Formats: sequence, structure tokens, C-alpha cells
Amino acid sequence: MTRVLVVDDEPAIVRALVINLKARSYDVDAAHDGAEALQLAAARHPDVVVLDLGLPDMDGVDVIRGLRGWSRVPILVLSARHASEEKVQALDAGADDYVTKPFGMDELLARLRAAVRRAEPAGGEEDGVVDTGEFTVDLAAKKVNRGGKDVRLTPTEWHLLEVLVRNSGRLVAQKQLLREVWGPSYGTETNYLRVYMAQLRRKLEADPSHPRHFITEPGMGYRFEK
Repeated sequence: MTRVLVVDDEPAIVRALVINLKARSYDVDAAHDGAEALQLAAARHPDVVVLDLGLPDMDGVDVIRGLRGWSRVPILVLSARHASEEKVQALDAGADDYVTKPFGMDELLARLRAAVRRAEPAGGEEDGVVDTGEFTVDLAAKKVNRGGKDVRLTPTEWHLLEVLVRNSGRLVAQKQLLREVWGPSYGTETNYLRVYMAQLRRKLEADPSHPRHFITEPGMGYRFEK
């Protein structure tokens, strides 16, 4: 049974989430501040965390950093903060997805299910091969095949592809991509990402102008979907 840790200081939201999650056969623990959340996470080892950023004792981003110090548990951020830079900050800290309050319960539950699925070992990926149906990425051999032919990628194109594929289904923030592909001194050169993502789409997407696999989240980052 999937265990969910709900972290929010609004009793009505906690109550609604607990009722809806238990009705769908999830085990649920609830914390009302950051310190309690970190303690429960260490004691109960949840399969996914639903985390509000506006906590009474610490910022939710600090909770994310605390969890990421020892755990890869999926973290679904739930917040009334609408500014894109705050969303990026949470994603940079290690969150997996972001839902803005007020939210629809069906959407939140769908995103939660997706986060849990992405955390599970996927068949066919244990050997480092990811097949989209249109092209195949062999992470171990550092090769891409499309239509029976190898696709030639530059080292930078490959590195960008590799980071996205290894985070399949997750939104990867622009700053994280820049630092991982170009180095720690890069963090604002978003034009690099636009250029190289366009090149990957031209080489791998069936319709580069309407990409299915390399998805842009405007102002936030990119997501690879199989």
C-alpha cells in the first residue's frame, strides 16, 4: 500500500487530503509543520510527500532540502505561491512537481499517481535502454537510434538528452539543466537551452513544432515524456 505524507498547516486541506487519499486505499500520515514532517519522513519512510511551502516554522524549500539530504522520495509541492521564480526555487531544491492552490482534487491525485509511477523501476530501463516508440536511447552505449538508424548527436546534445531521460517524466528546472550540462558557473543562459532543445527536437521528434517527448514548461524548465 502506498504511504503518503501530507504536510500542510491548514486543517481543512489536511482533512480533505486525508479523506480523499484514504478513500483510495492510501496510507496517510499528516504533519502540520516542517520539523514534524522531517521527523515523520525519517520514521515512516513515505512513498510520496505532498508538501505546502508556507509552513509556520520553516520554509517548505528547506524541508525539500532536508529530505533530499538522504531520500529520493517524490515530492509534490502544494502552494499558494504563484510566482514562477518560487516554483523554480522549489524544483531546484529537489521537488518533482508543483500544484498551485486552489487546486482540483482530481488533478492533484493524478499528479500524485504520476509521481509514484515515475519513482518505480520501469521495465526496460534497468538495462539503460529507453524506448519511446519513435526512437530508442541507450544510456550505457551513449547511442540514439531512430527508424533503424543511429542519430548523430553532439556531446552537448547528448548530455542534455541524458539528463532529461534520466529524469523521465519529471520537470527539470532550467538552472539545473544549465549547471549539469554546461557547468556550475552557468545558470542564466537560457538561450543555450532553447537552441539545443530545438536541435534535439529536429533530430528526434516526428513533428518538432508540436513535440511529444521534449516538453517545455514556460519559464520553468523542460520535461522528457516517453
